[in-house]
Amino acid sequence: MRSLTVRELGEFALIERINAGRAQAPAVLLGPGDDAALIAAPDGRFAVSTDMLIEGRHFRPDWSSPHDIGRKAIAQNAADVVAMGAVPTAFVVALGCPAETPVQVIDGITEGMWTEAGRAGGSIAGGDLVRSPRLVISVTAFGDLRGQAPITRSGAHPGDVIAVAGRLGWSGAGLAVLAAGADISVAPEIVAAHRAPRPPYSAVLDEPSRPNALTDISDGLLADLGHIADASEVAIDLDSAALWDPALEALAERLAVEAALDVDAAQWVLSGGEDHAFVAAWPATAELPLGWRRIGRVLPGHGVTLDGLPHPGNPGWESFQP
Repeated sequence: MRSLTVRELGEFALIERINAGRAQAPAVLLGPGDDAALIAAPDGRFAVSTDMLIEGRHFRPDWSSPHDIGRKAIAQNAADVVAMGAVPTAFVVALGCPAETPVQVIDGITEGMWTEAGRAGGSIAGGDLVRSPRLVISVTAFGDLRGQAPITRSGAHPGDVIAVAGRLGWSGAGLAVLAAGADISVAPEIVAAHRAPRPPYSAVLDEPSRPNALTDISDGLLADLGHIADASEVAIDLDSAALWDPALEALAERLAVEAALDVDAAQWVLSGGEDHAFVAAWPATAELPLGWRRIGRVLPGHGVTLDGLPHPGNPGWESFQP
């Protein structure tokens, strides 16, 4: 049976469909249905972040399901809030789509957003729905700092240990598989990591100890650590042996043979981006919490190096590059 389109269902009926039967998180005091949502700010502050995803630039509907797209839209915003040390509490979503978009596509995106919002600890408090030439999703995330100072990029000190929670390079590797038109069955988990990243929120939020500096890896490990190095006015040196991933090495070798691709697993790890793992500078005297692994150290100076040497390759994603 053919699915109704957004045009056929209509704006207000679609909004009702999106919101039907949804239970809000405790921090959402007033959700959809009025002129604005009302969100609790227990200590008088919000951590706030916003991101936009545009069809053809940040996702492709022929590569990702609507559910994956919805999850990705929330995950990349929730990760930014968690990277400040805040618990995600609410999300506001603006969605643009062509009038001929099947309603089932919007259903899938909505379900994906709610799934990831719940995993992060929040809910979707409201938003906007407009007609646009292509699918566009803009998400604003709110987070509760729980009475604590935010964890910024500027707190790293020489002597700190650089550690990561989550997988590195899997999203970039999954993108390479899809872009090459390779058989997805060669690495289903790696491809899934690109379609819908799963930030390890609990590695930050459930840990009583706090790092000196923290960020999520959205643009690439080198690029995002470069932000910490610049903000903290320090140098960071990475240990290449600690970054080696046998699953990525095996995939690179297989793609070289089966798809004639000249790919480098190390480059996926260093500059792939969109993993939304967390990387932090921890005091050298602290024991690394469960789920974190050491990958480098903080030194006096500036910039990011690999085994003491500058890395010649691309450090990561830049929005206005091809």
